[in-house]
Amino acid sequence: MEASNDVVLVADVGKSRCRVELRRGDELLGAADQHGFPGVHVDNGPTLAFDLLLETVSLLPPGLPLSGITGIGAAVAGVEASAEKSQELATMLSQRFSVPAAVLSDATAAQLGALQGAPGTTLIVGTGAVAFRFDDAGVLHRADGWGPYLGDRGSGRWIGQQGLQAVLEAHDGGPATSLSAAAGALVESPEMLPGWLAASENPYRAMARFAPLVLHAAEAGDAVARNIIGEACRILTNTVKRASGTEPGTPRVAMLGGVVGSDFFAALLRKSLASAGIEVVAPLGDGLDGAALAATRRGLIQERYIHRDGTNWPD
Repeated sequence: MEASNDVVLVADVGKSRCRVELRRGDELLGAADQHGFPGVHVDNGPTLAFDLLLETVSLLPPGLPLSGITGIGAAVAGVEASAEKSQELATMLSQRFSVPAAVLSDATAAQLGALQGAPGTTLIVGTGAVAFRFDDAGVLHRADGWGPYLGDRGSGRWIGQQGLQAVLEAHDGGPATSLSAAAGALVESPEMLPGWLAASENPYRAMARFAPLVLHAAEAGDAVARNIIGEACRILTNTVKRASGTEPGTPRVAMLGGVVGSDFFAALLRKSLASAGIEVVAPLGDGLDGAALAATRRGLIQERYIHRDGTNWPD
């Protein structure tokens, strides 16, 4: 696929972080980021997302050709929960910048960027975990991504939570683990962990921040940590299998997210996926690349999951 030379504004408006970039084709002209927001589906969500995006745009380096943009692509948290509010946000962005705007979920954008619009499966393992597959007809098949209460098994939050639970089990007389010493960087005593977590602004993110310590302990040979990581790989392999469904031929998956940024974990997960007959392919891009693709192309197989403003689009 040829890269477009259009100047586009792309955004990843997530729950933990808002990132914006100004791009000309494959060239990055400028970038800015700050805090995230609860999601476009909440009360007043479109306005919250709109204001946050504009505020982040104001942090871009001065002198960029914002007046020359030809489109906007925004990957936004909460899109899958409210098509109406996503459409409202697209309209607000289009009217503000007088260009076409496309709003899509962060997971759809990640799949779109990873496979550059082609059908296939993407596994995203960050604080949460979800597998997204678009088939040849553009129909979405997903597995997990159900949030920290009911799902996201094998995610960074899940790994961190299992590690913290193991520390408390060791404190109660269960299997000893080097994770107990790692938790000492958080609290003076394991007995203080529940209070520390309750006082966290975002408990799920706090648990996810313990995941790298679990990975480090597992890589160093800690048996308890290795069991946690092994189980995470089994869970994520099953998540991919469920999303892949009856996909003909050898299932293929691209992996994205902070947790698979660990070479140690990625190697174990690739081995687990291979044992299930699933081939891992290198992602061609990320969520911001997917947002850029949505901003510059129509007729994508994922089109029914992209909310456009409905005006200004060429025939």
